[in-house]
Amino acid sequence: MDALEEVIALDRDAREARTRVETARAERGKISKAVGLAKREGRDSTAEEAAARALGDALAQDEERLRDLEARRDELLIALPNLAQDEAPEGGEDDAVLLRTVGEPPALAEPVRDHVEIGEIIGGLEMEQAAKISGARFAYLMGPLARLQVALTGFVVDLLERRGFTPVIPPVMVREEAMYGTGFFPTDRASIYRLADDDLYLVGTSEVPLAGLGYERILSAEDLPMRFAGISSCFRREAGAAGRDTRGIFRVHQFDKIEMFAFTAPEDSAAEHLRILSVQEEILQALGLHYRVMDIALGDLGASAARKFDCEAWMPGQQRFREVTSCSNCTDYQARRLNCRAKGERGTEVVHTLNGTAVAVGRTIIAIIETHQRPDGSVAVPEALQAHGAPAVLAAR
Repeated sequence: MDALEEVIALDRDAREARTRVETARAERGKISKAVGLAKREGRDSTAEEAAARALGDALAQDEERLRDLEARRDELLIALPNLAQDEAPEGGEDDAVLLRTVGEPPALAEPVRDHVEIGEIIGGLEMEQAAKISGARFAYLMGPLARLQVALTGFVVDLLERRGFTPVIPPVMVREEAMYGTGFFPTDRASIYRLADDDLYLVGTSEVPLAGLGYERILSAEDLPMRFAGISSCFRREAGAAGRDTRGIFRVHQFDKIEMFAFTAPEDSAAEHLRILSVQEEILQALGLHYRVMDIALGDLGASAARKFDCEAWMPGQQRFREVTSCSNCTDYQARRLNCRAKGERGTEVVHTLNGTAVAVGRTIIAIIETHQRPDGSVAVPEALQAHGAPAVLAAR
């Protein structure tokens, strides 16, 4: 029996148990009234009292069974993933479908350096000292790379605001309810940092607190779509990732990200999903990056997504495409768990939620400096970032 079948079976048993409990409670009420009437009339109530005790004992057992059935059902129910959309490809992690490739790999003179080598040449990356004070998978971005990050953030925030997204700096510590509500718990619990002395968790994406803007709320349908751009540091334990992408800043425990998030009417979410993807592509094209768009297969969607697209940028230092953005249509999955609804002419209904990376700063910096590297190890900075304070060239020291 798979998880869904078990949930259905447990729910059926729980409904039957609840009917027995409610029937027994009603019967107990009648007997209690009969006992009270007998005493008021001075009659012997021994039989009624014995029946009440017997019924009470049976009711206690039925109530305990009902609690157990509902607890087991809810434990399985919370772990069920969203229903995938029909258009999502079949298969698992290796079965994503290529939708399009944009641009060409840069023609680079030898030697082609990776971001760690470039960072050392321009004096922008310090890994050894970070490891001493924080451990593996932490880094200092210094001087030119710090300036590049500030410019990249400014460029993306300005673009998103022009596209209708309200900038938000959200809390990065949230309660367990927010993690369950967005679908990160229970499946991703191993990758999340928990604060030892508080019932709070460090978020791996600002999707979580942005979704929390709708927690236990009834929005106005007239205000939809509501679009937000979360600017935050993010934290992931990367449990199970030992030995993978350990060089440099590609896979780290702390990183900065700007995340798009939208609340929409159900009939508008598919179009909003494509809109978010178009903004992601606009950013990558403005940065002069070669990339491809992948339609993610069913087995790799994660718990909350009904459909997901990834953008993978070409990383010359690795000679391969790597994921830099992802965007998901979560339909009503998160909204139901968070109890987020909208009230309009059709009454009150559950909204749809969508999310998409505008920029994962570290990975995008890797793609920028590797793509635009020059033979001496310096980097030609895209004009879009020069307009936001970055120098034209990240020079070799």
